[in-house]
Amino acid sequence: MRRSSFIITVGIACLMVFMSCGGHNKLLKSTDNELKYQAAMNYYEGKDYNRALQLFDLLQSAYRGKPEGEEIAYYTAECYYNQKEYEAASHYYKKYVVNYPFAKRAESALFRSACCYYLESPNISLDQSVTENAIVELQSFIDIYPESSLVDSANILIDTLKYKLQEKFYNTCMLYYKMDEYQAAITSFEIFLKEYPTSLHREEIINYMVLTYYKYALNSIYEKQRERFELALEKYNTLSYMYPDSKYVKELEPTINKIKSELLIIKTK
Repeated sequence: MRRSSFIITVGIACLMVFMSCGGHNKLLKSTDNELKYQAAMNYYEGKDYNRALQLFDLLQSAYRGKPEGEEIAYYTAECYYNQKEYEAASHYYKKYVVNYPFAKRAESALFRSACCYYLESPNISLDQSVTENAIVELQSFIDIYPESSLVDSANILIDTLKYKLQEKFYNTCMLYYKMDEYQAAITSFEIFLKEYPTSLHREEIINYMVLTYYKYALNSIYEKQRERFELALEKYNTLSYMYPDSKYVKELEPTINKIKSELLIIKTK
């Protein structure tokens, strides 16, 4: 017992020497893989992820196929994740799952990989390709682990991402409207209502469709005006039916009176 304790004490002392000031470079050059492994784990525990990664990288081939190899693979991903390098982290989490599909941490690693996409999702004003990919990744996790305790969390993240896409689309619709791009606005509004039938913007969008058709008609050739005025009136009737107490119903009354007057003039010609 005394001999074992002495060996452990000496080992810890040697490790502390290597990890002291200037010792990290010696560790990188050392041929003692066990010492490197222990140092890497200590760096990780101490949140010195950059140094831990340097050692994990050197140790991957030496411990391939061994229990330590699984630890190295997992903690490599964790280091990148904790450094907020989410693209690299996702790559290494996936690599871990591929190499250790039956490991206890495979499920959480795949979830973390999907979360990396979620965390990389950009501001709503930017391109949302990463957001769409994040939804795919999270849904893939749910499909692979449908009984996981993490499924509820994955669904919450998916809902958050879908809401972001909805708001992005809404902003695009409104941009067309504000730019007086009538056809583009109408098409976008129609697609939005089809894709997001329960959106909180539904009432507002039908209001803008009335206004868009009205403006479109005023700026159309005579042969197209009647059809577009009637479409504006149709959308107003839809709004009144679906949302009888809507503030927009009252606000649109002057516009609807103008539309009716325009239609009466057209019919008398």
